[in-house]
Amino acid sequence: MKTIMLTCLALLAFAANSVFCRLALAEGEIDAASFTVIRLVSGAFVLALILAASKSSKSRSKGSWLAAISLFAYAAAFTYAYLSLDTATGAVILFATVQITMIVISVIQGVRPSISQWLGISIALIGFVYLMLPGVSVPSYLGFSLMALSGVSWALYTVLGKGSKHPLSDTCFNFVRTLPIACLLLIVALNNGYVSLSGVMYAIASGALASGVGYTIWYIAIKGLSSIQAAVVQLLVPVLAGAGGIMFADEQLTYRLAISSALILFGILLVTLGANIKRQSGQGQVESAS
Repeated sequence: MKTIMLTCLALLAFAANSVFCRLALAEGEIDAASFTVIRLVSGAFVLALILAASKSSKSRSKGSWLAAISLFAYAAAFTYAYLSLDTATGAVILFATVQITMIVISVIQGVRPSISQWLGISIALIGFVYLMLPGVSVPSYLGFSLMALSGVSWALYTVLGKGSKHPLSDTCFNFVRTLPIACLLLIVALNNGYVSLSGVMYAIASGALASGVGYTIWYIAIKGLSSIQAAVVQLLVPVLAGAGGIMFADEQLTYRLAISSALILFGILLVTLGANIKRQSGQGQVESAS
C-alpha cells in the first residue's frame, strides 16, 4: 500500500511539471529562461536539504558534468517547447521520445528488439506521424522539435544515471552543476526577461516540489516496484498531464491527441512488455542449460 501511494504521488509530480510550466508560460506570467533558472535553483536547494538530512549525505557520489548538461538541455528545451504546445501534447511527445531514444541506444549497444518490440516501435511511430499530420490541432514544428530534444536529453540523463549507486546524491549534484549554465542562459535572455509573483511561484513549485521532492519520492517508491512495473506505470504521466491541462489550464481534449496518445502509449507498452518477456526467456534458457 505504501509503494502504491508513493508511486501515485511521484507520477502526479511528473505530470505537475508539465502543468506548472504550461500555466506559467501560457498566461505570460514569466519568461522561459527565468522559469528554467528558478526551477533548477529551487530543485537544487530542496535536494541539497533532503540530502543533508539523509544518510546519503556522506556519499562521495557527485554526479557528472555530462549528466548535468543533459539535465539542463532537458529542462531548457522542455520550458521553451511549452511556449507553443499544450500540456497533454507536450507530455506525449516528451515521454514517447524518451522511450524511443532509449530503444535506439539499446540497439546501438547490441540489444536486438524482439518481434513484439518492433511492432510496438512501429505503432508508436504511427502515432507520432498521425499527431504531426496537417490539421487544426497539429503542434508547431518548433515546439515539437524542442520537446523531442528535451526527451532525448532526459533519455541520455536516465542512461547516464543507470549505474548510480547513490541516485539522490548524484541528482542533487547534477542539479547544482546546471546552475552555472543556467546563469549563462539568464544573461543571454536578460533583455527579454519578465517575471510576476505567480510565475515565480509556478517555477518554484515545479523545481522544489515536482522535481526535487517528486524525484525523491520516486527513488523510494521504485524500491517496491519491479523494472517492468516502474516502466509501465510511467506511461500514465501523459494522461495525468492531459487531465491537469484540461482542469487547470482550460485546454481541450482533441480526437487527434486522444488517438495519437493511445497509439504511442500502446506501442510503448508492447516494447516494455516485449523486453520483459525476452529477459524471462533468456533466464529460462540459462536455467535449462545449467
